[in-house]
Amino acid sequence: MIANRFKILSEPLRLRILQSLQHGEKSVNELTEAVETSQPNVSKHLKILQTAGLVKRRQTGNTVYYAIADGSIFTLCELVCDSLETRLKNQAQIFSSN
Repeated sequence: MIANRFKILSEPLRLRILQSLQHGEKSVNELTEAVETSQPNVSKHLKILQTAGLVKRRQTGNTVYYAIADGSIFTLCELVCDSLETRLKNQAQIFSSN
């Protein structure tokens, strides 16, 4: 299950979708514009994220809205980003001292 969660997060477009949803729900059309790709592509990735329990959907008329279902995903992303930032800063110090 853990490996599957990381596999789901290994797709950059899915991370962009999650980031776009971080500040509130959006329609599929809004997400398509935000991540600058096609509607079928966004829908495909939203289905994967929904199956994994990371996002939830709500339909009003013909419009489908998505929102974050598991906010802990941002804690994980923040941890990874902080780790990468530290690593890159350390590498920059090594290169600047040479």
